[in-house]
Amino acid sequence: MLRRVINPILFLPLALCINSINVLSSETIDYKDNFLEKKSNKPFISYQEIEKIILNNQELRSLKNLVTSANFNLSSQIGQRYPSLDFQVNGMPKYVAGKKYSNKLTTLKTSQWTANPSLNIKWDLIDHLRGSEIKIAKDNYKIAENNYEIKKKDLIQEARMRYHKYQMSYQDIQNKKILVSSSIVNLDTALSKFEAGIGTKFEVLEAEAQLTRDKQSLNEKKIEHEINKISLQEILNIEGDFEIFKDQNLTGYWNHSLSKNINEGLDQNLSLKNLLLKKSVKENQAQSFLSQNKPNIYISNTFSSTFSKGDALNNNIDYEKSESNYTNTISLNLAWSIFNGGQNKNSYNSKIAAAESEEYAFKNLKNVLTTNINKAYLNLKLNEEKIISSLKEIESSKESLRLSRLRYDVGISTLKDVLIRQSELSNAKSKNINAIYKYNLNLDELERLTFLEISKKCINNNDNKIKESESICNISI
Repeated sequence: MLRRVINPILFLPLALCINSINVLSSETIDYKDNFLEKKSNKPFISYQEIEKIILNNQELRSLKNLVTSANFNLSSQIGQRYPSLDFQVNGMPKYVAGKKYSNKLTTLKTSQWTANPSLNIKWDLIDHLRGSEIKIAKDNYKIAENNYEIKKKDLIQEARMRYHKYQMSYQDIQNKKILVSSSIVNLDTALSKFEAGIGTKFEVLEAEAQLTRDKQSLNEKKIEHEINKISLQEILNIEGDFEIFKDQNLTGYWNHSLSKNINEGLDQNLSLKNLLLKKSVKENQAQSFLSQNKPNIYISNTFSSTFSKGDALNNNIDYEKSESNYTNTISLNLAWSIFNGGQNKNSYNSKIAAAESEEYAFKNLKNVLTTNINKAYLNLKLNEEKIISSLKEIESSKESLRLSRLRYDVGISTLKDVLIRQSELSNAKSKNINAIYKYNLNLDELERLTFLEISKKCINNNDNKIKESESICNISI
């Protein structure tokens, strides 16, 4: 009887050692899989290529056509500065045939071919409405360009967010796989101890329940990962499968002070510039209504001619008779709409009021942008601390798990303690994955809001390398 108990006890440490090695080696298998996946025939998309790929987005292409449309409209309005040339022909040619009867006069006949071409040149010397319309077209063209750039930057930021999210979900899967592997080891250990007579059925059931929960959590992460992949495909307008670099790293460092972020962000923001342009458009529209009550002065030159062959209103038609004449008239003209019931004045006041509303919208957006820049900057600093603290927590949790396993192996601790430490380690890794994800999002958001660049080198405000032990600069990118 004693031999039956001793043999499993002697074999147990060896089995636990083998299982522990399997758990540790599982953490490296994923990196091998990632390396092999990159060598597949699927197209590979890097983080740096997003800005170029996003140009294929359908919504962005639509806005590009609106820019082209605004450009043609501007060219059309500028064309008002130049003379206009009109050519007109009444009858090409025109044939007239008929007779005129009279009881006292001889009957007259008509059989004649005629053509009446005319050429008219008009040049507006003073047109008060023209200047306003050209300014409006210029502002609208600039607004269309800014809208394109705004949408492009928004799509780039959104695509980067989905890219980071896709990476994060992949890391979550690897974390859950390690957790499942550990739970399998725990179940095998509990079964071995139970069969050896030094464990309890309760520990076996507890290990089985934990393994079931971990497998379910892994399946949820896999589904979430697939959804994130579809979301990234949609915004990048990619058909078919693709691959990305799945290792999660910091995309860079932010070396700009908060005051510089705010100043540059407000100065370079295209939405603020658009509000100023919209105000300018409404002011020019108001001015155009007043211009309609001002005189226009223009030069016109009309050249007209008449060609005919045949005869008209004659006793005997001479079919070979031909005639021609021309006149040329040049004149300086004035057109003045003096009064139209006050319509233009009221329309002017309407546009001025609308222009003032854009001023309030400008101030409001300025406050919102300042708040958003502050939030993004502070959240970046917060996530820097979370990354550092989560790394420490991972190291501590690993050691706690190792010690709890040893204590459980020698019978001075319970499986419950191992499961708690295992969960703590998994949660610590999840915190680190989430902190890196949010840190990268904050970098992208600050770049979008401030138009400043993300740096690959970590420096302080004095351009000296930071050497503190607990610093984000000690984490490589």
